[in-house]
Amino acid sequence: MDWIRHHPGAAIFTALIGLLIFLWGMAIPLSYAPEPIGPAAELFAEGTRVTVGLTVVSGLAGLVLGVLVGLGNLSPIKPIRWFCAFYVWVLRGTPLLLQILFVWLVLPTLLPAEWSLSDFILAAIALSLNIGAYNSECVRAGILAVPHGQIEAAKALGFSPFQTFWDIVLPQSMRIALPALANNLASLVKDSSLAYAISVVELTMVGYRIQAESYQPIPVFLTVGAIYLILTTAFTTMTNAIEQMLDVGRKR
Repeated sequence: MDWIRHHPGAAIFTALIGLLIFLWGMAIPLSYAPEPIGPAAELFAEGTRVTVGLTVVSGLAGLVLGVLVGLGNLSPIKPIRWFCAFYVWVLRGTPLLLQILFVWLVLPTLLPAEWSLSDFILAAIALSLNIGAYNSECVRAGILAVPHGQIEAAKALGFSPFQTFWDIVLPQSMRIALPALANNLASLVKDSSLAYAISVVELTMVGYRIQAESYQPIPVFLTVGAIYLILTTAFTTMTNAIEQMLDVGRKR
C-alpha cells in the first residue's frame, strides 16, 4: 500500500500491464499443470477474457447510468425523481440472478424480430442496470456531500447553474464517491459469474464444464478461485491508485 500511495501512476501502469500479460499469457503456465487443468488451459484463458470483457463493458455502462440516475434522483422535476427512485428500488431489492434471467428471457421478446442480441450483450445489459442502481446512490451521496457554501459562492461569482454543476459540484462529488464506486467495480468482477446462468461462457461456466467432464471439482474450482483473486487484486490495485492520484480522503 505504501508503494501505491507514493507511486500511484506506476501502480496503475504495472497493474494494467500485469493484467494484460495475465489475460493473454496465463494459458502457458496452466498448460504444464496436471489434468484436468493443463489440457483445459486455453479454455480457462478464454473464459477469463470473457469475464474481464463483461466486467469492463458493464462497469463503464453502469458508471454512466449511475451518474444519470443519481442526477435524476436530485432533479426538481417530480416524475423524473420518482422514476429514478423506482428504478433504484427495484434493482436494489431483487436478486441479480433474477434480473439476468428477466433480461435474457423478456428483452428479446420486446425487440423487433430482426434484432438479435447475444447472451454476452444481454448479460452486460443486466449487469449494467444492476450496478447502475448502486452507483447512482454513490453519486447522489457524493453530490449531497459537496458543501452548499461552494455552490452559493459560485452563484455569487456569476457562474451559471450548468457551470456550477460541471466545474464545481461534479468533480468534487465524483472524488467523494470514488471509493464506493471502486468497491462496486470489484464486486462486479465476482457478480459477472452469474452470467453462467444464461450460458455465457465466462470463467465460472468454464470451470463448471471442466469439473463436470473430469469429476474433479477441487483442482478446478481452486484454479477458478485463484484466477478471480488475481483479477480482483488487479482491479483493486488500479482503483486504489486512482484514489491516491485524486487524493481521496484528504480533508480540505
